[in-house]
Amino acid sequence: MKRHWLLAIIAANLLVLAALVFIYPQFMVAPGALDAGHTALTTDCFACHSPLRGASAERCIGCHALVDIGVRTTTGVVLGKRTVKTSFHQALRETDCMGCHTDHAGPKLTHAARKRFSHAMLRIETASTCDSCHSAPSNKIHRDLTVSCSQCHTTEHWKPASFKHALLDPVALSRCESCHRTPGDTLHQQIASNCQQCHSTKAWKPASFEHAKYFALDGDHNVSCTTCH
Repeated sequence: MKRHWLLAIIAANLLVLAALVFIYPQFMVAPGALDAGHTALTTDCFACHSPLRGASAERCIGCHALVDIGVRTTTGVVLGKRTVKTSFHQALRETDCMGCHTDHAGPKLTHAARKRFSHAMLRIETASTCDSCHSAPSNKIHRDLTVSCSQCHTTEHWKPASFKHALLDPVALSRCESCHRTPGDTLHQQIASNCQQCHSTKAWKPASFEHAKYFALDGDHNVSCTTCH
């Protein structure tokens, strides 16, 4: 008889716990605080989660329309500036919000397990056109290039890049000073700006300086070696 009462008490407690999970899920099973944008949903877990099924992309899209991400807020306010972090969502091959996002802070140990963005997630036509998401660099090197970004960069990292001088426009290639600063030492101050007389585009050193060609010591001269050396 006592055993039946014990089992009944255990069953009653389990039922109460199960009920509390559905009534107060934010206290019973929440993995952490919500991010700042969703704090209003702290006590409404079922706004994003389905009972026993978890969160789903369909519920995310109910508030965050795919065509509006990075363009306007969930209330319809147009964003002042298009950002790279959000504007690529319309070009994803498939909609899987949970694949990358979680709105709960969660334990720090779980952060490393989160999926990171990969260019492989984009549609081919978007992934092959870098400027569909990224702004073109405006520095001197990139200004004179007429080739695609993939000639030097990969989709894994912006740096390191495999730059080759042959990619430059011939006019820019003949003017080293358009990208590089002229050396200020005494030797270079006495030589014309044709850097290719001594240097190659592969590396600054070693250089093939020919002393007899540029400074012929063929007779009496009043120039001290320390003028250059």
